[in-house]
Amino acid sequence: MPKQIDILLTGGTVVTMNEQYDIIENGAVAILDDTIIAVGTAEELTAVYQADEQLDCTGQVIMPGLVNAHTHVPMTLFRGLNDDLRLDVWLGYLMPVEREFVTPEFVKLGTRIACAEMIRSGVTTFADMYYFEEAIAEETAAIGMRALLGQTVLVFPAPDAATYEDALLLCRRFIERWNGHPLIQPAVAPHAWYTGTPEMDRACADLARAFDVPIHTHVAETRLEVDNCQAQHRTAVVPHIASHGLLETKLLAAHCVHLESSEMFALKQAGAGIAHCPTSNLKLASGIANIKEMLAVGLNVGVGTDGPASNNDLDMFEEVRLAALLAKAQASDPTMLPARQALELATRRSAKAVHMGEMTGSLEVGKRADIAIVAMDRVHNWPQFHNNPDAVYSRLIYAAKSGDVQHVVCNGRWLMKNQELLTIDEAAAMAEAAQVAKQIDAFVLRRESSPYNKLVLLSGVKRQESFEVQVKAAGVEQTAVFNFLNSDRCTIVRRAHYKQYDHYFIFADEDPDSARLRYREDEFVDEKEQVYQTRTRLTLIGEGER
Repeated sequence: MPKQIDILLTGGTVVTMNEQYDIIENGAVAILDDTIIAVGTAEELTAVYQADEQLDCTGQVIMPGLVNAHTHVPMTLFRGLNDDLRLDVWLGYLMPVEREFVTPEFVKLGTRIACAEMIRSGVTTFADMYYFEEAIAEETAAIGMRALLGQTVLVFPAPDAATYEDALLLCRRFIERWNGHPLIQPAVAPHAWYTGTPEMDRACADLARAFDVPIHTHVAETRLEVDNCQAQHRTAVVPHIASHGLLETKLLAAHCVHLESSEMFALKQAGAGIAHCPTSNLKLASGIANIKEMLAVGLNVGVGTDGPASNNDLDMFEEVRLAALLAKAQASDPTMLPARQALELATRRSAKAVHMGEMTGSLEVGKRADIAIVAMDRVHNWPQFHNNPDAVYSRLIYAAKSGDVQHVVCNGRWLMKNQELLTIDEAAAMAEAAQVAKQIDAFVLRRESSPYNKLVLLSGVKRQESFEVQVKAAGVEQTAVFNFLNSDRCTIVRRAHYKQYDHYFIFADEDPDSARLRYREDEFVDEKEQVYQTRTRLTLIGEGER
């Protein structure tokens, strides 16, 4: 008597992505509730199981759902807002807009748009870091996707928390509500070492250990970040965050573009996961991560898109293809990161990187039924050769497109059938997003209407934070000044002198005497005349706007 199950997928090429890389032609996958209970040939499984729903997948690949190892899903609503900028300048434009617009309703809409895009590209699991993560969790669970969701913690005021203590309290409540959920894995997300303090990072690590949840953070994304860490703390980024306890947690480290070999070994020893985001790193000119060495060390490297405001899409087929091509170019070796290994980075290794490897990332008995079914009969993937059993990996990595994904199952639930989204009203979400874009457009135009507003927008500060008061004395005898500085009446907290280079910019169509922007580079020099830090300032000079 055949055993009754919920779903039986038959007839396709089953690409399991298990440790043996088993491929089953004319294969089948049996699903009961949320779990894969059998993987084999169609002949074997149809003889044993009777399904409430059987889907013929002939001419298609049945594969694990892709795992997007790092993103910021609500930022779909900032897609294309500011492009072709350096990372620090880009953040300066974006943060004031976030403070103005990011609310629970905003992040829910952005999550809906993002999930629609990801499902269409075969993604069933993603790792997120943003604000109001509670709202993101509610939307994600309702849609039916799996996610590692990190509540962002910053030392600066954020849209959902005035202080990092407030953010940690939000994070604790978020974890208490969602820990153990079948789809949502809560996490603690200190944004980066440079947006926090040692005390904040230690508190984040303590919270993560207390609840046995992951830490999700940005690590060594840019050369400037690495240089600043060395200048300020006399150490590289990984040892710096290790000193605050972050490597004693289930760490997901995003980007890791500029790592020394010793840092890679430290992350490996800690069991950390790495999220490689090649498109974002190229677009922001952050650099190219040394994937060859990371893999040689044995790190769990996954692939992520980063946020849709810095990519600008969530297409994992495009992302993993770029990862494969970039690795070859960087190593000057066409055999580097072959197609099979590249697909592994987007499935099983990504799942391990986000600390969900026991649950998803491959088609194996006992794992959750997270599955993408991809058409292989499109003109861009034709003809096909069968002399090499690994050819299917090449077709998936080098020729397949996200538009080839036909069906998606997550946790045993259909999210898309015949390219129709079943849990999202895509048209309604897009219409709502268009209205939000109009509001953001109006806000940005208003903020950039004067030199002062443009300065505030660019530097990412509030009006009351944008003034510096300097007191200077003229005609004072130099010896008296030095005597005062060396007396008990004065405490020197930092000794430095700097060289100053000023460049002035006059706004077109403005009175030159009313407002100028000064761009200044300060080179801080130690006792040996060695530059140990360079600081840049953008200052509005003149009356500006009152």
